[in-house]
Amino acid sequence: MTDALRVLLADDDSLIRTAINAILQPAADIDLIAEAADGRTAVDLAVRHRPDVALLDIQMPVLDGLAALREIRRLAPAVQVVVLTTFGQDDYVAQALASGAAGFLVKESAADELAYAIRAAAAGNAYLSPKITRQVLNRLPVVTARPEEDLAKVDMLSSRERDVLILLAQGLSNAEIGQHLFVSEGTVKTHVYRVFTKLGCDNRVQAAMLAQRAGLLEPPGTPTGGR
Repeated sequence: MTDALRVLLADDDSLIRTAINAILQPAADIDLIAEAADGRTAVDLAVRHRPDVALLDIQMPVLDGLAALREIRRLAPAVQVVVLTTFGQDDYVAQALASGAAGFLVKESAADELAYAIRAAAAGNAYLSPKITRQVLNRLPVVTARPEEDLAKVDMLSSRERDVLILLAQGLSNAEIGQHLFVSEGTVKTHVYRVFTKLGCDNRVQAAMLAQRAGLLEPPGTPTGGR
């Protein structure tokens, strides 16, 4: 039996910590080893315990989540960090990713999404909540397609993988993509993995930006008509 993933949780809201603890309790492969109510304590605990993954709230006293993220990446670079935030605070996404975050989730994410993000981060893969992907795309300027680079990558995708790319680039979750394509969520996860691999992307935002540059998405505000 493989060892459970060791997780540190940092959030100044005790109710949030209790809720996340309850969400992760059934996951046999995830062990919540320490909790912190401020960013400085989170850094100290990360250095002391060297967890596989640290879950950091973006807004904490003493040291905020972004500062704590940077300190953990500097002092304990093997610790992967997943940033937690409330819906609508997408201004922090670029800063978090640039500082080395391996994931970015809204606190309203489903229980299975939280566990999935932890496992992905521990495996060295980036994960962004579909809600975050949608918000980031809505804020991006319209870009000119670069067919020489991006269309060549898109051409490597199968027809179904291309469909999955377009839907995830529209901000749909794996479950929603499965409903659109009439396939299981597990099948969608397999397609998403293959899309990321073929495109050389680490997360949904990178894939969505590539899809936009390749001209697969309608510009913001363009009527899509019926499907």
